[in-house]
Amino acid sequence: MRKSVNRVWRRVMANKLISEMGLPKSIANIFAARNIHTAKDALSLTEFELMELLDVGLAEVTTAVSSISEISCPPYQTRMHNEHLAGHLPTRLKGLDAALCGGIPFGVITELVGPAGIGKTQFCLKLSLLASLPSSHGGLDGHVVYVDTESKFSSRRMIEIGVNSFPEIFQIEGMAQQMAGRILVLQPTTPTEFSECLQKIKDSLLQHHVKLLVIDSMAALVSGRDGQGQCRQHPLGWHMTFIKSLAEFSRIPVVVTNQVRSHSGDDPFHYSFQDSRQNLDFPTTFDSHLVAALGIPWAHAVSIRLVLESKSGQRFIKVAKSSMSPPVAFTFAISASGISLLHDDGIEMTGPEINAICGQVLKHFNVASSINDAHNIKYFRDFEVTVVYSIKNWSFRVVCG
Repeated sequence: MRKSVNRVWRRVMANKLISEMGLPKSIANIFAARNIHTAKDALSLTEFELMELLDVGLAEVTTAVSSISEISCPPYQTRMHNEHLAGHLPTRLKGLDAALCGGIPFGVITELVGPAGIGKTQFCLKLSLLASLPSSHGGLDGHVVYVDTESKFSSRRMIEIGVNSFPEIFQIEGMAQQMAGRILVLQPTTPTEFSECLQKIKDSLLQHHVKLLVIDSMAALVSGRDGQGQCRQHPLGWHMTFIKSLAEFSRIPVVVTNQVRSHSGDDPFHYSFQDSRQNLDFPTTFDSHLVAALGIPWAHAVSIRLVLESKSGQRFIKVAKSSMSPPVAFTFAISASGISLLHDDGIEMTGPEINAICGQVLKHFNVASSINDAHNIKYFRDFEVTVVYSIKNWSFRVVCG
């Protein structure tokens, strides 16, 4: 998998346009006039060949080649660097951040999996706010790209979370509008649009100060029905590899939500990453329960898997997969300020129970409960996010919803 990821990213970076690299216009125009358009075109020639072709001095050529090389050849990273040394996006959930050694790690895919209505989108909205917060208030002070495949993104809910979680920030004049301008929502409706969307995201990550990529949800686009109404699943391999490469080489947290499906005892249910956690006293199958969609290849592509489930009238978030964290579960609730842990001390779990997913019906939190009062309407009017409806034309329209 890692070799294929590297091959994909090498092709991506080799085809990076020189015109998008921020070189001085004078030298960029000379490259274009000589039909040298990509990093591969420039780096395939020696400096002396470029001097002769571009008719410029050695100093200018050396500076240009150095800039092109730096942009198109990211520094080598080990897995440990990606998951630990590269940094984290704190979730502000104390116990979970401690278990994850700081929060959502940079450079890898973190998956949120659970049944509908359990709180996956609520988690993503909160993370988007945290990534866009000024660094002086503990945020990443960056832009967020939010791929909303199920039209669940809600500006109303996001501003409610913000006002209740960070009132001191949202009281600052213009801060709500500034933060909203940092969140770009893409809404692809087909697998083809999703593929085009990923290509556009790749350019955005390199050109802009993007600090978080959210895909909510992955399963919604790759699963569907054919003309006869039969369930079918679109190929996932390219998307999986490309998203993993985006995470590794852009060194930002990538959060992807996944749906669940029914599972019977006749189906295989085993991932190799469970081996170190399996307790042989437990059976390796369950008679009937829910499991993550998208299958085993996708399960191995993600580095962190957080399972959100409901059981015995409570919601749980479980660290089901992590190379640096123990298998632990936390009870949580959803309120006006978003997701919060009921206890910071987690419950250690062993055996296949850590990967099992329960989906009991729980009472839904009324997300409109406080957004209608006069105090919050003021902030909501300022909080408008850019939503892209036409991926092909990259058309922009500012909406609230």
